[in-house]
Amino acid sequence: MRKTLDLLYLGAGWLAALFMVGVLVMVLVSILSRLAGIYVAGTDAYAGYAMAGAGFLALAHTLKHGEHIRVTLIIGRLSGGARRAMELWSLAVGTLLAGLLCVYSWRLVYQSRLFHDISTGTDATPLWIPQLLMGLGCTVLLVALIDETVLQWRGQRQQHAGDTRHE
Repeated sequence: MRKTLDLLYLGAGWLAALFMVGVLVMVLVSILSRLAGIYVAGTDAYAGYAMAGAGFLALAHTLKHGEHIRVTLIIGRLSGGARRAMELWSLAVGTLLAGLLCVYSWRLVYQSRLFHDISTGTDATPLWIPQLLMGLGCTVLLVALIDETVLQWRGQRQQHAGDTRHE
């Protein structure tokens, strides 16, 4: 199970990186087409969709590598059982919030599909397509937070070097 979860987080991270390359490509196409005097419709919108996809898909990978910004002002001063309890509480709240974000993200995808919602730009993209990336990223984040909570509960959670800094 551990290998499967780690592969899921890594895959989401690589997909996020691919979408970052997509942002670069869309920006370059936009710049070069303007210099050539050609109008390419939708490059700004697709750059935005790719940026949102990259941001949401990178969430779980970033969490699992301890790279999320954490305010450790309180947790950093605790030790032993108090620290463990505070970490569990923090992860539980994060899991709850990620679950809500996940539910409402998929609800948005469903409603956009149901109502045939399209972008207002010249590309007229059905919005449920780029919104899928948000739902997918939130789902993988939820899985990662549940994973971290279970690992913390079992006492198997890895402490990252950044966990002791006060940020």
